[in-house]
Amino acid sequence: MSQRPIKRELPWRPRSLQARQMLAASLGLVAFLALAGYALDRAFVDVASQGQRDRLRGSAFTYAGDVEFARDGTLIAPEFPPDERFERPGSGSYAAVVMEDGIWLSGSAQGPVLPELELLEPGQEKIDGPLPILDSAGLPGEVIRYGRGFALVRESGGEETELLYTVYILEDAGTLPRQVQVFRQALWRYLGVAGVILLLLQALVLRWSLRPLRNVIAELKRVQRGEANRMGELHPRELEPLTDSINALIESERQNLEHQRNTMSDLAHSLKTPLAVLHTRLQAGASDAELRDELAIQLRRMNDLVGYQLGRAASSGHKLFSAPVEIEPYAEEIVRGLEKIYAAQGVICEFDIDPSARFHGEPGDLQELLGNLLENAFKWARRRVLLTVRPGEPQPNRRPGLRLAVDDDGPGIQPDRIAHVLQRGVRGDERVQGHGIGLAIVQDIVHSYRGELHVGRSEELGGARFEVVLPPGL
Repeated sequence: MSQRPIKRELPWRPRSLQARQMLAASLGLVAFLALAGYALDRAFVDVASQGQRDRLRGSAFTYAGDVEFARDGTLIAPEFPPDERFERPGSGSYAAVVMEDGIWLSGSAQGPVLPELELLEPGQEKIDGPLPILDSAGLPGEVIRYGRGFALVRESGGEETELLYTVYILEDAGTLPRQVQVFRQALWRYLGVAGVILLLLQALVLRWSLRPLRNVIAELKRVQRGEANRMGELHPRELEPLTDSINALIESERQNLEHQRNTMSDLAHSLKTPLAVLHTRLQAGASDAELRDELAIQLRRMNDLVGYQLGRAASSGHKLFSAPVEIEPYAEEIVRGLEKIYAAQGVICEFDIDPSARFHGEPGDLQELLGNLLENAFKWARRRVLLTVRPGEPQPNRRPGLRLAVDDDGPGIQPDRIAHVLQRGVRGDERVQGHGIGLAIVQDIVHSYRGELHVGRSEELGGARFEVVLPPGL
């Protein structure tokens, strides 16, 4: 026993274009802001660290330039320090001058236990830390220490002596981290606000950029509900191929539906007469033999009608995106058959076919076009028939059209008779065998391809000329 396939629903649905773009842009924006924030943070730390070193070095050189020494080598402290914090207890900034026979401490360094301070060689520079200290309250802390060695040359008794001393500047190690923390808080706060604003702006830009696509969807829904016959014409260039294809599909489906309705209407109308004849014979009380004969006749007639209508329905539809069909092989096959049928007339068919010309449609439609036009030409020609095929005018981004003409050297068609001859069921001459539907089929097929059928007099052969012009396709 066969099992029916189980339809499984997908566990997920593809995201919309707007959601995809919003997600991708948001992730990109967050990544960019994170990288920018990290880069700014590292740059600030580097700049702040360098600024701290420069500040300590500057204070050291200022102290070195302001201090003085008495004759006995005693240090005379500067009256005004480079920064008032060096005199304020608990400020976290300390200054010290180390000499060979002692050490001088700034006012802020009176009380705290500082790290060991050594005498450096002249010109020697040293920065290290964080180093542990005990503040004036006995609480542990850390400092960054910068030291620079100096030498003072003095004359005494005609002799020059060199006085060595080292200036140390110490600063609370938490100063730089506190600055970095304040900067980081401000940085991420501002980046967060900027990110929110950019996300909102991005959503507005995305919504604005996708508005044409939403308009296309809205138009398509109106077409589906029957509120509009086709898509609009004003769309961005990127969407024009889509809307043109949708309009072509709508037009093709509308034409196919109209043709099917016409076919069913024609079939119903054609069958009414045979059915009415049978009904009349039954009502008249005809004999069984007469009814059988009449029934056979009418059934044969109805079978012919049904066969014709089905063949007509099959030849009318075409695909929008069919492969190009080479024309000459079909033309040769049709002409070989026609030359056998009209062998008694001695008609010769000549070809003037451009090798690059192609028919973009159903091969069956091409056969119907060539078959009906060439058969009509053979029927009326005296000796010559000419088939001319040329590609249409090229247009950018579209497949080329087609110009197909059939000329004969027959009597031709009077201009006032052209519209009459193209009507379904009308023959150019009642004495000539035929059903009068060949040219009507040609005209319907040409219209289904949105082309034109021109009928006139042949300038080259003097008879009739039937020219089919098919426009460029999508």
